[in-house]
Amino acid sequence: MDSYCISVKDQFDNLEKHTQWGIDVLEKYIKFVKERTEIEISYAKQLRNLSKKYQPKKNSKEEEEYKYTSCKAFLVTLNEMNDYAGQHEVISENMTSQITAELTRYMQELKQERKSYFHDGRKAQQYIETCWKQLEASKRRFERDCKEADRAQQYFEKMDADINVTKADVEKARQQAQIRHQMAEDSKAEYSSSLQKFNHEQHEHYHTHIPNIFQKIQEMEERRIVRIGECMKTYAEVDRQVIPIIGKCLDGITKAAESIDQKNDSQLVIEAFKSGFEPPGDIDFEDFTQPMKRTVSETSLSNSRGDGKSEPKFGGKSKGKLWPFIKKNKLMSLLTSPHQPPPPPPASASPSAVPNGPQSPKQQKEPLSHRFNEFMTSKPKIHCFRSLKRGGGGPEDFSNLPPEQRRKKLQQKVDELNKDIQKEMDQRDALTKMKDVYIKNPQMGDAASVDYKLAELGQNMEKLRLEAQKFEGWLAEVEGRLPVRTEQSRRQSGMYETQNTSAVNNCAQDRESPDGSYTEEQSQESEMKVPMTEFDDEFDDEEPLPTIGTCKALYTFEGQNEGTISVAEGELLYVIEEDKGDGWTRIRRNENEEGYVPTSYVEVYLDKNAKGAMTYI
Repeated sequence: MDSYCISVKDQFDNLEKHTQWGIDVLEKYIKFVKERTEIEISYAKQLRNLSKKYQPKKNSKEEEEYKYTSCKAFLVTLNEMNDYAGQHEVISENMTSQITAELTRYMQELKQERKSYFHDGRKAQQYIETCWKQLEASKRRFERDCKEADRAQQYFEKMDADINVTKADVEKARQQAQIRHQMAEDSKAEYSSSLQKFNHEQHEHYHTHIPNIFQKIQEMEERRIVRIGECMKTYAEVDRQVIPIIGKCLDGITKAAESIDQKNDSQLVIEAFKSGFEPPGDIDFEDFTQPMKRTVSETSLSNSRGDGKSEPKFGGKSKGKLWPFIKKNKLMSLLTSPHQPPPPPPASASPSAVPNGPQSPKQQKEPLSHRFNEFMTSKPKIHCFRSLKRGGGGPEDFSNLPPEQRRKKLQQKVDELNKDIQKEMDQRDALTKMKDVYIKNPQMGDAASVDYKLAELGQNMEKLRLEAQKFEGWLAEVEGRLPVRTEQSRRQSGMYETQNTSAVNNCAQDRESPDGSYTEEQSQESEMKVPMTEFDDEFDDEEPLPTIGTCKALYTFEGQNEGTISVAEGELLYVIEEDKGDGWTRIRRNENEEGYVPTSYVEVYLDKNAKGAMTYI
């Protein structure tokens, strides 16, 4: 019996260890799934951050790049990766709700169930042990009573056989023996009852209670095994459920990649950078055997003039388009250098020595105000040197851009203004309706309070309409729907440019040619005169052009016009700018005196380290 009880107790210990190991396995699997969900969340977060990192920033240059099919495909890839990350978040959420949370709750229930089963087992074991102890106690008492009764019987028999013992002592010994025999019978009955009870309890214990407890523990363990297997299936099913959506994301990336059209991207590049310029024409041969007289093709980019031809405007179709992109010093040179061909050298030592000698060709005189208006209204133009120096956005009419790019910018500006006008109109209509409601129902509000806002909207709309008309006029001119405006019409329609006096006051005047004269009336000149204080301030800190050589005056030259400088025959001066093909060389006498002289009037000696070290005679 003892060995059997010990064996059952050992089985309880083994089962307790095994079921605890099953719970540990369950906790391990829960921890595994939880870490997997954390990985999925982290992976999804990293994918989203990656997608967000490479998304084009709003209102930036990157956003314009996404008009190309390859960039569009990349944008689709980023969006699909964002959806792809969302599916990994779904995996994490489903695993958390369907596996981690369920198993955690089930594990708590399992621990309680296991605890109750082993508690019942220990209780049954303790009860059977108690019954066994009671049986052992009644058995020992029965055994003791039997021995006492036997001794009392032997003592009685001894006393009865002894003739020397009185009858009273014999009777006393007989009664004592009878009492002991009765106690032995009672102990026997009690032992018999205890034995029957124990046998019954033991039978119930080993055939009913303990097997039932073991069966419940077995069922509990099997449910645990089944449950963990179901969770593993759910683990796979959660992944399988998102596979179709992930497949659609990957299909979207593949479709976007297949939609890339290299021809379309190339055409977009062409459209984006198409200038609209015509190729320059051939450059004519310059015959130096004839008197110095430079003739360059009218379609050349050198911006030169032919014999007796009027000075071409800055707004020509294919000439002078590139000058807004040159450096400031070169821009100043362009504005201040003479635009007429230089006079030919005199036949003798001094131009005054031969009265009938060759003179510079007569040029048609242009009024100063016309030249200034040409500078302000021709294409391309720079509204303000301040914006040029500080890297401003360029002129308002985008005249610094090639024709095709200018047309696109103007069209974009017109569309933006029309959208703004539409917004103002919508606000006006809403306020008008609100005013009508206030008039019909004064308790809802004061109708007069809306009038100020309506007036303000009306002013804004008028300003926007004027702006739109201005840009539409420029757009029409670019597209060829309207003829190029004359100087007089530009002055008449210059309401948009002359209203902003500060912008005009900061701009520079153009120069007159050396042979021209100012025939405009004083009142007309003063009308177009522009203060140069801010212009001078802007370039005060500009470093002077470095000297690139020296020159010697071969003839006397009277620089009577703006941009030129007078020199005497034999005078030595510094060269600061070579002849650019227009026949003029820029020289300097000192820090405050510099200007242009005809290249044929001086002999130039350039430094060896200066580019194009040539001698002009």
